[in-house]
Amino acid sequence: QVQLVESGGGLAQAGGSLRLSCAASGPTFSEYAMAWFRQAPGKEREFVAAISWSGENIFYANSVKGRFTASRDNAKSTVYLQMNSLKAEDTAVYSCAASRAPPQPTIPRSYDYWGQGTQVTVSS
Repeated sequence: QVQLVESGGGLAQAGGSLRLSCAASGPTFSEYAMAWFRQAPGKEREFVAAISWSGENIFYANSVKGRFTASRDNAKSTVYLQMNSLKAEDTAVYSCAASRAPPQPTIPRSYDYWGQGTQVTVSS
């Protein structure tokens, strides 16, 4: 069982930055592929980024490529999402997810565990 807790959300101005963290419980964090998804009001959950267990392979949605950077620190059992050049359309609840088996990275049902999410609001 893995428990995930996100933090770092809040209010930012367009063009600004935020850094999200997702802290995981359990001794086997390094065995999990991780991902970030987001969901805006009235919209479906959207893939943002995925990172392999080693951190060597990272995959981004086109909408955030070049602006967001995913990383992980297995020693701290934490995955991060650095968000730069924020836009109003980035406003959403951001959730991290974990998969023990290699996931289809953009597919939510590929992931076994989810955090509760953290709100990101970008004002224009």
